[in-house]
Amino acid sequence: MNWPNRLSLIRVFCIPVITALLYIPTTWVKWVSAALFGLACLTDFLDGYLARKNHWITDFGKFIDPVADKLLVLSTMVMLVHLQLVPAWLLILILARELSVDGLRLVAMTKGLVIAAGSLGKIKTFSQMLLILALLILRIPLFSAWYGIIAGIWIAGITLISGVDYFRRNLSVILG
Repeated sequence: MNWPNRLSLIRVFCIPVITALLYIPTTWVKWVSAALFGLACLTDFLDGYLARKNHWITDFGKFIDPVADKLLVLSTMVMLVHLQLVPAWLLILILARELSVDGLRLVAMTKGLVIAAGSLGKIKTFSQMLLILALLILRIPLFSAWYGIIAGIWIAGITLISGVDYFRRNLSVILG
């Protein structure tokens, strides 16, 4: 197994630890959970860089990398809803987008096509990870301050726009 795939698996293994830590309401745990989440996010960028640079792209890597990203973001968002830092509707929006895009990818796969992530999808993932990291550190409800309102609108917007763009660019998969 190559390093990019190991890094993706490390990201997956961080999820239950981050989730467990978020149940402990102490200050030092707040920093540990944020640091672990931040390190897990860094593995996302590092595994992609290493895979492209060294031509270590594998079928397993094409599968596990986006799954690890989604599991990390969605599981942590569930905990942020539990902690009343994120409204449930935002989690539902993100979940609906991810399931819809994955459904499109599955349809494409049955036709022998592989749909790569687009630049808007990468911006979406980065934005979501950055927001989650900020919420883990600040522990302030997302829509309780003007900057949280802007961040929340940005996340909702980029999530919707990237999903619509994904379907627009791959309309032939559905129609054809």
